[in-house]
Amino acid sequence: MGKEKIAITLDEKYIGELDRLVDKRVFQSRSQAIQEAVSEKLLRMKRTRLAEECAKLEPTFERELAEDGFAEDMKEWPEY
Repeated sequence: MGKEKIAITLDEKYIGELDRLVDKRVFQSRSQAIQEAVSEKLLRMKRTRLAEECAKLEPTFERELAEDGFAEDMKEWPEY
């Protein structure tokens, strides 16, 4: 995966916190800390979106849809 340089602007308090974490060797650099923060945020947003979409589903309808044709499929399965 390629990387691209970007410029960002942060409040001084965040820069101070980043620098403390780098000094404590939690991260190798500011860049690594910011990259991990962005990655985590994007992943969290994806999970939230999935949860929101799942909440829109109607369980009874989804069950009926999943079972639709299941009886026909059972006739085709070999007996064990």
